Amino acid sequence: MKPEEMSMFPVGEPNDAYAKYFVGQSYLNMLSTEQVVVGNVTFEPGCRNNWHIHHADKGGGQMLLVTAGEGWYQEWGQKPVKLHPGSVVHIPTGVKHWHGATANSWFQHLAIEVPGENCSNEWCEPVSDDAYTKLEEEV
Repeated sequence: MKPEEMSMFPVGEPNDAYAKYFVGQSYLNMLSTEQVVVGNVTFEPGCRNNWHIHHADKGGGQMLLVTAGEGWYQEWGQKPVKLHPGSVVHIPTGVKHWHGATANSWFQHLAIEVPGENCSNEWCEPVSDDAYTKLEEEV
């Protein structure tokens, strides 16, 4: 499947502004920057973002709505969860996690920033190639 044929949401441009926080190529199409921030994020096979934490004094966090392909979501110290179209992930503030494509599939999700007070992201270490290749064994 070609990335532009994945879902009704356009893939967007290479996600160069955040490339240092990803292993592999991702693409970003901001669907909304008013009221609620929503970005359509597309990952090439094997692409994943670094471990990261969404902080807020009140409210905040993130929701992922999977629209196409297969991907992974994992919280620090927990088993990985395989994601498919229709999967919904609620990520509370303060939870260290990562998400990205499986090794053999493109992956696309809508990333919704939950409104809050003094929201920020803390980017942490990459998901190592060794840990990534062992994901299938952990589920």
